[in-house]
Amino acid sequence: KERVQEMDALVSKGAIVDAVQEFFYDKSNTSDYSNGKTSGKPEMVAKMQEFTGAIAKVNGITHHHTIVDKNVSASEFTFDFDMKDGSKIFWHEIIRRIWNNEGKVTQEEYFNAA
Repeated sequence: KERVQEMDALVSKGAIVDAVQEFFYDKSNTSDYSNGKTSGKPEMVAKMQEFTGAIAKVNGITHHHTIVDKNVSASEFTFDFDMKDGSKIFWHEIIRRIWNNEGKVTQEEYFNAA
């Protein structure tokens, strides 16, 4: 539970790349509700670096709740960004994570909570 809180705190501060680098297992995988997938920590780090590099302005990152049950956590966030290409992103999502015994994320999946 402590590791979940630490990771959520980094994400809340916008340190998304740091969160992935610190908390992801090397062979982790991710999937989201638009059928995006990553396989392995390096691929997720690269994806998050590209994404965060495209943000012009962070209007807000709100952490609403987190639930932890054994090795599974579910964290609810709202992300509000202005992007460098002029688009806007407003995501309200649930991030489900499966953790291993070493306190690393082995699987992360995003669900649209809107």
